[in-house]
Amino acid sequence: MKVGIITSGGDSPGMNAAIRAIVRVGTHRGLEIIGFHGGFQGIIEEKYNPMDARSVAKIIHRGGTCLKTGRSEHFKTEEGVNQAVSVLKKLEVDALVAIGGDGTMRGLEWLETHWEGMTIGLPGTIDNDLYGTDFSIGFDTAVNNALDAIDKIRDTAESFARVFLIEVMGRHAGAIAAHVGLGCGATAILLPETKTDLEAIASKIIKGRDLGKESSIIIVAEGDEAGDAATVGEKLSKLVDEKCRVSVLGYIQRGGSPTRQDRLLATRLGVHAVESIMKGIHGVLLGEVAGDVVTTPYEYAYKNRKPLYKWILSLIDELAT
Repeated sequence: MKVGIITSGGDSPGMNAAIRAIVRVGTHRGLEIIGFHGGFQGIIEEKYNPMDARSVAKIIHRGGTCLKTGRSEHFKTEEGVNQAVSVLKKLEVDALVAIGGDGTMRGLEWLETHWEGMTIGLPGTIDNDLYGTDFSIGFDTAVNNALDAIDKIRDTAESFARVFLIEVMGRHAGAIAAHVGLGCGATAILLPETKTDLEAIASKIIKGRDLGKESSIIIVAEGDEAGDAATVGEKLSKLVDEKCRVSVLGYIQRGGSPTRQDRLLATRLGVHAVESIMKGIHGVLLGEVAGDVVTTPYEYAYKNRKPLYKWILSLIDELAT
């Protein structure tokens, strides 16, 4: 049996650990593995190479993806997906494992309607917005990257007694913002899933000053309905009668060596991808829920929304006083 691997969409730390597990366990169990470079577009353009145990040596600790990644508008068309199917048939690929986010799951679902082969999805996205897994590959690293940067910014905030708005990734999901906000002791967390009351936040900052709190950290998810950190900062500055500083963490959140948690999650799901294919299981996302590996149909994975981290938000007011 021949299995192809792609990484698609935004890169996330731990993708290499998943690739390594698929290749090493797959070849050990008699599978032939090939890696396509650049996501779905790499299939269309026949950019691939055979993979064995040596080709994935010394990558478990590396961020990014050794297979490169990308997004393909062409693959979304009938012509594009049929070209991909033609290549997969030509290379006699029996199954495809794709590591990525919601766009990747949509792509696999689209491919399954045109190809007789098997597909398996692994959740590789720092946004942690896929339904069917408690955490996605790369999320833990992204949160720790953000916390490390915020801890450094806090030194300046405290030294100058300033208000800082720090923007983290999350266009449609505020998982990073919620976890980072609680972890850094933020005064407020602004999420895409909740309404933002800037006057209430301003009151918290002013009340904090009166109680002797000289600096404040506000965490803003980039997709918050009140705007990005720069927009919110401008509005908040007027309300608190003080210039609020803004820092956008950006792509630093995606980079770097994956944490222990991301390496273990990626490895476990990579192994289960091989086992699922050998059992004939396909058309699903593999995730980890309450310690168990579970399967979720692609449509459920990208359409259903994870519940809000209400327990985190409920504690912010008390912890930030």
